[in-house]
Amino acid sequence: MTTFSIVLPAKDEALALPPLLADLLSNHPNAEIIVVNDGSTDNTAVVCRIPGVTVIDHPYSMGNGAAIKTGTRNANHDIIVFMDADGQHDPSNIPQLLEKMHQGYEMVVGARNADNHASLLRQLANWSFNRLASLMTGFQVEDLTSGFRAVRARHFRKFLYLLPNGFSYPTTSTMAFFRSGLPVAYVPIHASKRVGNSHIKILRDGMRFFIIILKIGALFSPMRLFLPIALMLFAVGLSYYGYTYLTVGRFTNMSAVLLLSSLSVFLMGIISEQISSLHYKGVEESRRRSKR
Repeated sequence: MTTFSIVLPAKDEALALPPLLADLLSNHPNAEIIVVNDGSTDNTAVVCRIPGVTVIDHPYSMGNGAAIKTGTRNANHDIIVFMDADGQHDPSNIPQLLEKMHQGYEMVVGARNADNHASLLRQLANWSFNRLASLMTGFQVEDLTSGFRAVRARHFRKFLYLLPNGFSYPTTSTMAFFRSGLPVAYVPIHASKRVGNSHIKILRDGMRFFIIILKIGALFSPMRLFLPIALMLFAVGLSYYGYTYLTVGRFTNMSAVLLLSSLSVFLMGIISEQISSLHYKGVEESRRRSKR
């Protein structure tokens, strides 16, 4: 029987947690269940203190990502299942995630289907993020922001320093696993309507997701970011040179700036590519040690 840890980051989830914990304790009695109370102002800390559940309290709200880090550091098993504590994720999907893990995957993500309860704006944002992340990683990303996933703890801990303290841990961890050559799989799930109000703000957190995608892409696959920009600057500079040469018969300063900028961005990409190889080296050494 597989032993694993379940980490639930929770902030003001006193209404959703009792039925969720009862379900987990009933159907997964051998699992280690960790609730990280992220400075809740309701009765979250009280409803979690039941036999079979480990509760870790943050003295104040540090963010969803910070709660994930705390839970990961305190988990005792090699496989960790992350779930939202708001009632969206169905514990009956956990065996599907674990089955995929046994097939050799290092991360398995519960991919929400199209009829989930997210608003049209949020669905559009998720679709855009998935496409951008797929471009940056070179792999098909089906659900970049899903918080329901199973991971191999020893690999996930290698990327804790990259994870932001806010709501972007799924984004960062997914892209880091892909770009580090760690196999990732997706399992279709149905996400229920959350209990209570969402803590995610579309504009604020959406911009954070976008920036994180670019940051992680630049860290793990720099040329996928820098090369298109360099080519675009080169094409614009060359086109502008051709235009000014035909119209005024000379090479302008703006053309020079654009062409030099193209060269600078390209060289930055090459340097970043060399730096990113250090991350691959660390992950590969970790994988070799784990197989001994």
